[in-house]
Amino acid sequence: MDETMKTVVVIPTYNEADNLPLVTASVLSLGIPGLSVLVVDDDSPDGTGEVADKLAERNPGKVNVIHRTGQRGFGKSYISGFKWALEHGADRIIQMDADLSHSPSYIPEMLQKSMEYDVVVGSRYVQGGKLDERWSPWRHFLSWWANSVYTRLILGIKTKDATSGFKCWTRYALEAIDLDTIKSNGYVFQVELTYVSEKLNLRIIEIPIYFEDRHKGHSKMSTAVKLEAAWRVWEIKFRHRHVKPLQPRESSEAQPKPATDETSD
Repeated sequence: MDETMKTVVVIPTYNEADNLPLVTASVLSLGIPGLSVLVVDDDSPDGTGEVADKLAERNPGKVNVIHRTGQRGFGKSYISGFKWALEHGADRIIQMDADLSHSPSYIPEMLQKSMEYDVVVGSRYVQGGKLDERWSPWRHFLSWWANSVYTRLILGIKTKDATSGFKCWTRYALEAIDLDTIKSNGYVFQVELTYVSEKLNLRIIEIPIYFEDRHKGHSKMSTAVKLEAAWRVWEIKFRHRHVKPLQPRESSEAQPKPATDETSD
């Protein structure tokens, strides 16, 4: 792996004051050259923004903060973070949650895989992937149905964990997507990114992860949010109906790999 590569880990936050110091410390403890953390706080009323500022003061150049005001939203936070990372010269952009459900221990493998692939997905649904045992059977079923049935049926998505919020993107991938065309603002944002990535024929690989439930705070995935995501899948299909595969790259660049057992079944 190129030690001169610049990596930005984008972590959106809303009321994560307790978790943020832990996840930030865990990411920085990896000691990866050129890696920094970008916290995108959505005007959290619990003081997460102030916690982020203190972390930035203690880790100059290693932790940066965006304070968003106005209309809140998961998707808007990520788009702001992605654009900031690209503007500041990031070669790789990693997205992950602040609630410790995504272990930073997978980041080195993601970065290594990103040398051959455009998008590396931390997946719960490929062989070796696993969900927290504390999840209820109903929550297991909803997650499985959304990924393995609904999005595949409506959008034809091949990625097994289309709703994964743990991904590593190359600069090439995010620039190819055209972030201004991504409009979803809830958790269906993940599905929209996955759908567009596949339509563009980006090289995608899924690596197995253990998805651990949050230890502190409360999940923001209410029933209303899940129902909204279901009908917005149709909106995504219509919005990106004209997206075409990218032209083959120059001979000096790696060409797309054929599907493997890790990416499709």
